[in-house]
Amino acid sequence: MTQESFTRRRLLTTLFIGLFLFPLNLLAAEAKRRPNIVYILADDLGYGDLSCYGQRKFRTPHIDRLAAEGMKFTQHYSGSTVCAPSRCALMTGLHTGHAQVRGNREVKPEGQAPMRPGTVTIPTLLRRAGYVSGMFGKWGLGAPGSDSDPTVFFDEVYGYNCQRQAHTFYPKHLWHNRTKVALDGQTYSHDLILKAAKDFIRANRHSPFFCYMPVTIPHAAMHAPKDLHDKYRKRFPRFEERIGKYAGTDVQNPVAAFPAMVEHLDGGVGEILSLLKELGIDDNTLVMFSSDNGPHREGGHLPEFWDSNGPLRGIKRDLYEGGIRVPFLARWPGKIEAGQTSDHISAFWDMLPTFCEIAGVPSPDDVDGISILPTLLGKRQRKHDYLYWEFTEGGGKQAIRKGNFKAVRLNVSKNPDAEIELYDLANDLGETKNIASQYPDAVRAMERLFKKARTDSSIFPLYKQ
Repeated sequence: MTQESFTRRRLLTTLFIGLFLFPLNLLAAEAKRRPNIVYILADDLGYGDLSCYGQRKFRTPHIDRLAAEGMKFTQHYSGSTVCAPSRCALMTGLHTGHAQVRGNREVKPEGQAPMRPGTVTIPTLLRRAGYVSGMFGKWGLGAPGSDSDPTVFFDEVYGYNCQRQAHTFYPKHLWHNRTKVALDGQTYSHDLILKAAKDFIRANRHSPFFCYMPVTIPHAAMHAPKDLHDKYRKRFPRFEERIGKYAGTDVQNPVAAFPAMVEHLDGGVGEILSLLKELGIDDNTLVMFSSDNGPHREGGHLPEFWDSNGPLRGIKRDLYEGGIRVPFLARWPGKIEAGQTSDHISAFWDMLPTFCEIAGVPSPDDVDGISILPTLLGKRQRKHDYLYWEFTEGGGKQAIRKGNFKAVRLNVSKNPDAEIELYDLANDLGETKNIASQYPDAVRAMERLFKKARTDSSIFPLYKQ
């Protein structure tokens, strides 16, 4: 073979390989350009517990940055009024009339009842777009080794598998993937969880990632780092004689522990934002912050003193607004216009289709959620016809939000046709006036929706069989 022939063949081979690899390189480049997603989920943080939502007794400057530099939602709802079903709605895009998990169901010795094999979740779908996914915090949707152990869905996991174990911030163990990590019972778990999340972000900064942070602050027990707790004990000495008892631990002045916990959470959010800037990926990262349900009244916490539910009625375990309307902030430099406030009515089950649209992958047809990406980008947004919740505890409860009307039905386990309460949220945000007698047509429409919105669940029956 002559040198000229050899050179020609080599050029042709190179051209062929280049043409073959070009689409793959394009796909790789496209995947690299896809935005990272950091979703931070507080535990039992009320609508009024952030200074950007009206908290006056302490400040949350780093979380407030998300509002100042992004968008604050005023009508966003959690998946449920307690931990496990709320997280299930978030992960699967299904409200509690369709979700597999509709209440907290414990298994021994550790964990909660699993979801079915093959359940499709946010990380399942994002993986198809080349995302690496990590979960750092509390899972609550499947015991270790079960069909919905978090490692089934996430590439990396660190934190609590079990909600019950998460009742202390000083655990004897946490989980790293499927390895049980022994601890001394004196190390504040949030610090370990935050470090693991930051390590994950740092390790995956060159590829698109989904960092899910369902942290445990400010869930009871009211454990706060000593220096911060002491700071607020001096500021609120009137509660110094109060002892908070929860999950076998006593805390002196648990009222002061609450702002200490939230300040610590706020500082961690600041660390995440600083890390994104340091790594040069700040402009290509969507950061969201919310809470899994309304404020609790456990372990000595006094949500009334802190005005934790703001102008809303109810707390955790209620389906009134205070139990399910939660703070929701979104920051995405260059995409979300800074300082925006949105009154778009949205819920946890909207996150799955939103993240799918951001990642460029199809969302399943059978989800209850609607992508809110148009709202984030300032475009025309499709709206929900209604939002639905059901909750198996406390006699069985149902709620529907349709436009400005809110319907609540209690004690449905005993009486599936229980009386419907009706409220006009536009004029009565605190749900103080039941106007059902004034709007019989609206009540009948809600009655039909209560039946239409749900499917039966043998595992979490709303009605007694």
